Amino acid sequence: MTLLAEQVLNGLQFGVMLFLLAAGLTLVFGIMGLINLAHASLYMIGAFAAAWVQGRTGSFVLALLAGLAAAAATGVAIEVAVLRRLYARDHMDQVLATFGMILFFNEAMAMLFGRQPLMAAVPGWLGGSVEFIPGVPYPVYRLAIIVVGMAVAALLYGLIGHTRVGMLIRAGATHREMVRALGVDIGLLSTGIFGLGAALAGLAGAMTGPLLSVQVGMGDRILITTFVVIVVGGIGSVRGALAGALLVGMVDTLTRAFLPGLLKSVMVATEADAIGAGLSSMAVFILMAVVLLVRPRGLFPAHG
Repeated sequence: MTLLAEQVLNGLQFGVMLFLLAAGLTLVFGIMGLINLAHASLYMIGAFAAAWVQGRTGSFVLALLAGLAAAAATGVAIEVAVLRRLYARDHMDQVLATFGMILFFNEAMAMLFGRQPLMAAVPGWLGGSVEFIPGVPYPVYRLAIIVVGMAVAALLYGLIGHTRVGMLIRAGATHREMVRALGVDIGLLSTGIFGLGAALAGLAGAMTGPLLSVQVGMGDRILITTFVVIVVGGIGSVRGALAGALLVGMVDTLTRAFLPGLLKSVMVATEADAIGAGLSSMAVFILMAVVLLVRPRGLFPAHG
């Protein structure tokens, strides 16, 4: 029971990190119709900026701010310089262009920081464990990630659903030309949305740094999982991104933790480990297939 509680918390923490990535990606895709594979590079840039600043200053707060700022500034720059020329192009052009940007940013990070991973430390004031579930000590830092992620979800819900900017964002998703005709600078709005999504990716990277090694290409591995999240949740929906991220995080974590052990009760250990590892890697894709069979537009589609 203790192990189950710990793994549920791990799944929640992983889901929150996926949400920070998926929220920006689903806003950009749902509102601007842009498939941005380079979103994972913004996650990597945030992680590198945070790790570098923390290594120079020793301040985790400054590192977080640096990760946010670096990712947001890079996102705005590439939106203005490259991506706004792709909005009217087909998705294949967008995929090719943003895939090329992944390669560019990977090489740029290698030139700036080298191929050796950077290590970021958990700040002392977030170190240690807390036993808020009896018998289940859990790292304070992972709990802080959960709290920050849920706070961001609440802020995004308020922004999108209860502000004038959110009204424009929702209107731009379905009636882009009408919003432009009403005098709204749709280009500035698009840049702002992209910068917000980039900042969220940078926040995810900065907070992941102390848990994983910060290295070139670290965003590539999580990119596909992030796309699974927005497909499961519903494209263009922040609520769907949260639901999809938590669901995918739980399924991925729990199957990796428990499936090999369950299979050992019905087959030999070596086969159970091999089959369990393979099925665990496939679990989120099986989940996506099931969701699409039942709800082809995802759990919480944005509109329509």
